[in-house]
Amino acid sequence: MARSPDPVTHYAQLVERGRIVAGPHVRAACRRHLEDMDRANFGYRLNRKRLRKVFGFFSEILCLNGGDFEGVPFDLRMWQAFIVGSLFGWTDSDDMRRFRVAFIESGKGSGKSPLAAGIGHYMLIADGELRAEIYAAASKKDQAMVLFRDAVAMVDLSPELKALVRRIGGDAPWNLTYNSSFFRAIASDEGQSGPRPHGALIDEIHEHRDDTMIEMMRAGFKGRRQPLLFMITNSGSDVQSVCFRYHDYAIRVAHGQIEDHRFFGYVCALDEKDEPFTDESCWVKTNPNLGASIQLEYLRDQVREALAMPAKESRVRRLHFCQWTDAADPWIARETWRACEEDRPGEAFPDLAGEAPAWLAIDLSMTTDLAAVAAVAKIGEDGDGKPIFIACAEFWTPADTLEERGRRDQVPYDVWVRQGFLHAVPGKILDYGPIAERLGELAAALPDLRAVVFDRYRIPYLQSELDDRGISLPMIEHPQGFAKPADSLLWMPQSITELEGLLLNKRLRIQRNPVLTWNAASAVMERDRQDNRIFAKRKSRARIDGVVALAMAIGAAMVELDASQEDPIITFV
Repeated sequence: MARSPDPVTHYAQLVERGRIVAGPHVRAACRRHLEDMDRANFGYRLNRKRLRKVFGFFSEILCLNGGDFEGVPFDLRMWQAFIVGSLFGWTDSDDMRRFRVAFIESGKGSGKSPLAAGIGHYMLIADGELRAEIYAAASKKDQAMVLFRDAVAMVDLSPELKALVRRIGGDAPWNLTYNSSFFRAIASDEGQSGPRPHGALIDEIHEHRDDTMIEMMRAGFKGRRQPLLFMITNSGSDVQSVCFRYHDYAIRVAHGQIEDHRFFGYVCALDEKDEPFTDESCWVKTNPNLGASIQLEYLRDQVREALAMPAKESRVRRLHFCQWTDAADPWIARETWRACEEDRPGEAFPDLAGEAPAWLAIDLSMTTDLAAVAAVAKIGEDGDGKPIFIACAEFWTPADTLEERGRRDQVPYDVWVRQGFLHAVPGKILDYGPIAERLGELAAALPDLRAVVFDRYRIPYLQSELDDRGISLPMIEHPQGFAKPADSLLWMPQSITELEGLLLNKRLRIQRNPVLTWNAASAVMERDRQDNRIFAKRKSRARIDGVVALAMAIGAAMVELDASQEDPIITFV
């Protein structure tokens, strides 16, 4: 007779079969579990005895608290059992826990803090670790206390815990002790050092300014037999943050892009086609506790308010639907960009421009970014006499770090190189010689080249390469910041506005290049107090060099072609 699956595997099977609705990264995590279960000579196994122990501890010892949950036994829901069972059921060849780091991301109100508190109690009492140190950690003490208060309430509500665990601190306890072990709150802003955690429960990673707390906890793991770093969070608003780095890493581990048998991730997310403001059926993907700790009507109220008050939209999308939103504005809708893309045969620039007036723009990089050259050419006018342009871009990047950066950025740089969309230049630092040579070729191929637009960053190095080759170009500076130049009409906020107008009115035909498409999808905006907008490179989701160059080229073209500017002030360098 076939053995019935354990709760962890049963959940994974139901998700895999579509019986439980889950997002793409949870599906990947479940697929990883099932594949690991089928591996031969894997070195890790799922220990059913350990599963029974940890599940029994939650249901028989722990109680929930607050509202309708006050004093209710902590019977793990299926998604919670998948997390807890994975962390405490998988063991290595030494019968120690397999997973040492866990990253859990779900919608606000999913009960992550009580889950973390329950894990903390299990590690304090039932994990067999002498002098165990368990920390509820956060960037600020008041946030750390949210999780810790759940742990204190569990002691108050459970006769079994109350008999074992001693509260220290009176009505506002700051420490829970069991024999020689303790459970307490700790915060980054306290400047503490020297913890030796058996369990580190880190709350609201998206609020951490840096990785100080995480690294402090991990540094103390040495000497522990089976420590666990358990991170919980909502989605964040800064793609350069430590939270996003772990978010990104967890996704890549779940999807098999990185092999890390010690890392566990449960990242809730919507599928690309999902639109939570019009389709309630996708809500459970990011709110796995829907119907328990968070109610359907509450989410409906949040969506209703966001639709009525657009300023609330990004917060609702981030907190409840796990859509990472930058503090700056996303730039362009995918549909708007793709409506302007088209496939054209032949090499990008010569075949597109012909005898038409053309403008080039350069955005340089050195090591991690891409260097881009964008070209636009006026090919006609619409019925209102407004110009119609064609556009394209070429990209360069250092070849020696291509594979490493491809893994980090989660894009197929190597494939794009083979397909001719990206030029890989030998070395770890970008050599501008090939770019200078290409600019010389383009200048010769474009009979009516009006200007080559540049930002001053690293331009002397490119100019040196141009001079060495005897290449003379009509160079015009185009700053990329908020400051409006006194001696030029080229201004980034205006260039972006011009580019957006062409895209929205479909007066720009873009030769499809997956690198440029990726740049456009990654771009976000930053505003100043006057509501001027520029591209925010630091805050953008990935590389945006191509769209920056494209905006610069369009800005230069529109200034020259604008009939209202009788004497445009453009300074050639």
